[in-house]
Amino acid sequence: MFATTKVFLRDFWALTEPYWKSEERWRSGALLVVIVGMQLGLVGINVIFNEWYKNFYNALQSKDFAAFTRLIMWFSGIAAVYIVVGVYQNYLQQMLQIRWRRWLTERYIARWMEHRAYYRLQIAGDGTDNPDQRIAEDVNSYISSSLSLALGLLNAVVTLVSFAAILWGLSGSIDVAGIGVPGYMLWAALLYAIVGTWLMNRIGRPLIRLNFMQQRYEANFRYSLVRLRENAEGVALYGGESQEARGFGHRFADVVANWWAIMRRTKRMNWFASGYGQIAIIFPFVVGAPRYFTGAIQLGGLMQTVSAFGHVQNALSWFVNAYSGIADWKATVDRLTSFERKLEELATLGQGELVRTEGPAGSAIKIAGLGLSIPNGRELLRDLSLELRPGSRTLVTGPSGSGKSTLFRALGGLWPYAKGALTFPAGERLLFLPQKPYLPIATLRATIAYPDAPEVYGDQKILAALADCGLEQFAARLDEDQNWAQIMSPGEQQRLAVARALLVAPRWLFLDEATSALDEAAEAELYKLLVARLPATAIVSIAHKPALAAFHDRSLVFVGGGVLKSAPGLDLQPAAAR
Repeated sequence: MFATTKVFLRDFWALTEPYWKSEERWRSGALLVVIVGMQLGLVGINVIFNEWYKNFYNALQSKDFAAFTRLIMWFSGIAAVYIVVGVYQNYLQQMLQIRWRRWLTERYIARWMEHRAYYRLQIAGDGTDNPDQRIAEDVNSYISSSLSLALGLLNAVVTLVSFAAILWGLSGSIDVAGIGVPGYMLWAALLYAIVGTWLMNRIGRPLIRLNFMQQRYEANFRYSLVRLRENAEGVALYGGESQEARGFGHRFADVVANWWAIMRRTKRMNWFASGYGQIAIIFPFVVGAPRYFTGAIQLGGLMQTVSAFGHVQNALSWFVNAYSGIADWKATVDRLTSFERKLEELATLGQGELVRTEGPAGSAIKIAGLGLSIPNGRELLRDLSLELRPGSRTLVTGPSGSGKSTLFRALGGLWPYAKGALTFPAGERLLFLPQKPYLPIATLRATIAYPDAPEVYGDQKILAALADCGLEQFAARLDEDQNWAQIMSPGEQQRLAVARALLVAPRWLFLDEATSALDEAAEAELYKLLVARLPATAIVSIAHKPALAAFHDRSLVFVGGGVLKSAPGLDLQPAAAR
């Protein structure tokens, strides 16, 4: 267990250290110092209250009204200070929490985007689930729990040190089997807390794993609901409501089953914690009663002793009281740690196996010894070498699964399971149009210009591109902020993607069945438009419709994992077919 705890603390520090060494360290460090100072101040006020208890109950016992009135006024002033310090300590803690969350969220988003890790996580398929939840929820939970538990532990330690000395002095000595035991109430509190902590750990340890799985099941269920919303039309056309409901039922069953396990485990913990807490109320009276009834201390002394005992016992029982929070915190840290490790792994995946270099501007794209495989290791393509010339128009055909789209992914820098060498002309833009265009939730103006800002082109060019691609009906809706993927038909979405190509006017345009949702006449119109408006652009198209061959002057045919034939002009060296 010690080794496991050591590994966990090392992982926790690896998550925490970067923030406290960042540019935020001075301001957040000062904020933390103030928060800790306030925490210590609250402990100090509790020490003052402990002395107040003695004087107050002694005044009651002696029926000293003047002392009683003075102590009530004194209490009011101390309580007011306590409230002000407590409120502002919580406020500053929340301030530190949101600063830390903002920094860490920005860091994770940057790392998620870097090296296209967001895409690689999708194809890795190794169970690194729900990165969106880890960034949006786990980061917040990790920070809030870390601050809360750390300050709680600090409070427990300082309280223990402060009140242990007080309790030692108040306890006096008691004879046990003829042996005098000094500070016996302190030893009683220590023994009580040690036994309680050991038992709570035995009862609650499985809760850590259960909380980890609960977060996963909840995220999977939520993601399946989002998927239905994103694909509502497809499900409706298939009439797949019963199948979707069945899938929701299975995922929610995991949520419920794991929740029942958490409930059962939490019930056991609550049984123990409730009994432990209730016994702790009466325990110091029982232990302190002998000195009171022998006259060694007055009622005020007994109440001060009980108060000090309670503070010591609570401090020593911090682990017992915080166990559920610790279990949830550890599950969150484990999820973020595994996410960190996966991002680091993806950053180096395939590194050095596919070499990308730049050639002179205006030169060809050169592919040398390219090999492609899928994550399980099966080869799609082996040792492909060819040149794509500037201004050429190449049609890529072949059966599904032969590697056509994966070739495009490799050229676009997406596919990590590749080796060989690629050379691109310097400073020339490549644009890829997939079969299903990506339409962000934004204004139509921003959607058309994506991934550039609409200001780069201006409304006049955007409207012209819409008209050229047969989308005039949307011209008056440039300022509407919508989920355009749910408003436009698949064919309209592909027309919009072609409008993007007209705006960008790249030197190299790759279309992966980018017009497949259109009829042949509409496809022909769009290809005529691309050829006429982008005469200097090299076009490489993956397509299955024979009619599109008329708009290309070269062809590349994939069959069975290899390139079997090509037209002259591609400078193709045959790839080894499997």
